[in-house]
Formats: sequence, structure tokens, C-alpha cells
Amino acid sequence: MSYPPKLKYDRGTLILHPPPRGKAWIELATWDDRIGKFRIQAIHYRLLVETLQADRVHFIDEAKAFISLELNPNFQRTPYPHQLEALAAWKQHNRQGVVVLPTAAGKTYLAQLALESTPKTALILVPTLDLMHQWYVKIIGAFPNVEVGLLGGGSRDRTPILIATYNSAAIHAETLGNQYAFLIFDECHHLPTDFFRVIAEYTIAPYRLGLTATLERADGSHRDLETLIGPTVYYKKVKDLAGETLAQHQIVQIKVKLSELEQERYEQAIITRNEFLKRSNISLGSLNGWHSFVKISARSSSGRRAMLAHRKSKEIAAGTDGKLRVLTDLICQHSEESILIFTNDNATVYRISQKFLIPAITHQTPVKERYDILNRFREGIYTTLVTSHVLNEGVDVPGVNIAIILSGTGSTREYIQRLGRILRKGTSKKKNTLAILYEVVADETSEERTSQRRRGEN
Repeated sequence: MSYPPKLKYDRGTLILHPPPRGKAWIELATWDDRIGKFRIQAIHYRLLVETLQADRVHFIDEAKAFISLELNPNFQRTPYPHQLEALAAWKQHNRQGVVVLPTAAGKTYLAQLALESTPKTALILVPTLDLMHQWYVKIIGAFPNVEVGLLGGGSRDRTPILIATYNSAAIHAETLGNQYAFLIFDECHHLPTDFFRVIAEYTIAPYRLGLTATLERADGSHRDLETLIGPTVYYKKVKDLAGETLAQHQIVQIKVKLSELEQERYEQAIITRNEFLKRSNISLGSLNGWHSFVKISARSSSGRRAMLAHRKSKEIAAGTDGKLRVLTDLICQHSEESILIFTNDNATVYRISQKFLIPAITHQTPVKERYDILNRFREGIYTTLVTSHVLNEGVDVPGVNIAIILSGTGSTREYIQRLGRILRKGTSKKKNTLAILYEVVADETSEERTSQRRRGEN
């Protein structure tokens, strides 16, 4: 008497035994001598099941522990056309794929729509604790009849809808892997790292949705998202949504000259750096060149001087007094509007905060104080706020009309995220109000090239 094959989940993999008839499924399997059975990667669960069903193989599925949910959504607004288009595109690709939308385009609401149309136990992955709590508030508000839990920051819930940080989910990937039918990856560009990718690989979830405003990674690993989540099924840029969904905006670049003393110190620092680069046959035109500079500069006193000179040149360009004069003019010009100021370093943040007597947020700001500042900013008690990288991603920042970049990196992702802070349409914005992003750049310095890189220009 033969027994039907059983499919079981085992710590991030699948075991199929006894081996069923047919050959197609074997392409997904590997023989494990330790247990004398075939083992399949958990990420191939859906393909394996479809393959067995196509071959009319009767098997007992003991792998899945996920269930259907009865969701009674509490949505109170009409989706934008692009959200409905993205949802339809995702469904057409068998509910597997990545959606790329600008910051402020409503990716969280799109996820709620996807949950409503796929009422299964769901695991939502986010990169930060701030985002975890923001998603928690939004999901319990959207689906008040379903238990929602957290994994991360001291919480270890096991609920039908679970919101987890990438870090915590990766640690518990082997035990989470068969509990959830639907994975939602917020800021999914974080996923394809050696540590985080196990979340997708150890999970049998047949439905997967990736959300991001900036898909590409410098190391090229974003290409792995097609395997881990699915193909890019919908893509819109800022210019595609400006006016109707996002606020009309203008990008204004202002160039400032270094003072004679600043220019002299800047040029001397560049000469010191470049002499070392030339002797070491290093070009900073690529990521590998920068990594080589960091590595080789640590081996000698001349290398350390070159690295210090490089940093000094950056500090001079980023903190020139000319930028503060421009900032003074812009704050006066937009005194009746909300303003968000970005810099590339904490020292400049605190310098601006003290000079202009405006609140500052950095990674050193305690969580409670950060929330208090943001709430006061949202309520209009504070009209201007200065920050560094901490508000680029993972923090629910109130929409503003004016953003000022005094310094930043060459990252396109950072630039798009900062631009997104002025693009959210809010009830406080007048119908014809134009949102403006000011980019203040030190003329005839490396900042010009940095500006081109983050804008995606050659």
C-alpha cells in the first residue's frame, strides 16, 4: 500500500516524502543524505505546489500554517488612479512583484488595498522601529477587527497580521517561514543583503508585494528582487504624478562662492588628497575607487593626511558662510511657510539650530523628543526644522512647502526621499501653492559633481 507524499516545512526549507511520481518537481529538489529525503527551498513553495498540481499528483500539504482572514476594511478615502493601476498590475502578475512610487504617493494605502484583496495572514517588513509603529497605527485603523502585532523593539507577537523590522524578521525567519501567506516589503531595496534576504528565501508565502521609491542599489543587488519578491510590475516617477496626486513643485539650485580664505583652504586640501590618489593610482570616479582610497589611506601617514584633507574639503564646501547667508534670505523669504532644512552632518545641524534658534533632529535626538518636535512642527507651533539624514527614510514627517538642501551625498535615493518631503498634498496647502526644493551648492567644488550624481545627471 502506497502512501501519498507529504509536504512539510522544516526550518526554512520544505521536505517532500515519499517522492511522488513525475520528473518536473525534481528540478526544484535536492537530495539530503542526512535524512534520506528530498529537500526544496521554501521560496519555491508556490512553484512546487503548482508543478505537482499540474502533474495531477495527490499530496498532503502539511507545510502551510497560514489561514484566510475576514477583513472588514475601514477605508475612508478614494484611491488615486495610480494606486488602482498599481494594484491591478500586481494582481495581473499573480500577486507577486514590486511597485515603485515616489515618496508621498501613498504606498502604505496601496498595501492596505492589497491586503483587502488578499485576506490572508500577512507579514509586513519595515526597515526601522519608527516605520514599524507608523504601520501599526495605520493597519489597526484600516482593519480594526483583526489582531495586529509587532516583532522588534522588544515585542515578539504572533498575530494574524504582524509588522516586523527586517532585522528581527531575519533573526526569526526559520520560525516565521510557514506562518504567513502574504509578505509586504516596505522600502524593499533593503531586502537583498546577505542578512535580510533569508526573510524571503525561508518563507513559503505565495503572495509578495515590494514597495519602494528608489529601486536601484549601488551594488546592483536590486536585481535579486525579482527572485525574492517578483518583477517590477508598476513604476511611476515624480514628474508622472505631479499636479494631481503630488504637489506641483519646482527645484531651484543656488550656487554660492567660497570666500578667498575658504577657497585657499579648499584648494590646498584637494591638492593634498589628489597627490596621494595619483601616487596610489586611484580614481574616485567609482564606488570601487572610493573603497580603495579608504583601504589604502589607512596604511600610511601620508594616506591618513590625504583622507583628512578630503574630509576637510567636504567640510569647507558644506559649511561655507555663504550658505548660511543664503539660508537667512530663504527663511525670511518664506517666513509664512513650513520649511525643512537638510544638511549632511550633525555639526552643521547644531550650528544652524543655534544660529537661527530653530529645533533640530539628529540620530542623537531621543525618541520622545523627536516625536514632540515633529508634532509641534505638524501643528504649526514650529515652522522651521533642521535635520541631517535621520528624516530621509522611516519617519512620518509632516508635509512641507519648502525644503532646503544645504549639503548631502550623491545618493539618488536620498535626493528623491528629501524631494518627497515637499510633494505630499495636504489640506493645509492652498490649491495653487507651489512646493519648492532649494539646493544650495558651493560653486567650483566637488559639490557640483555630487549634485549631478544625485539628480541622475552625467
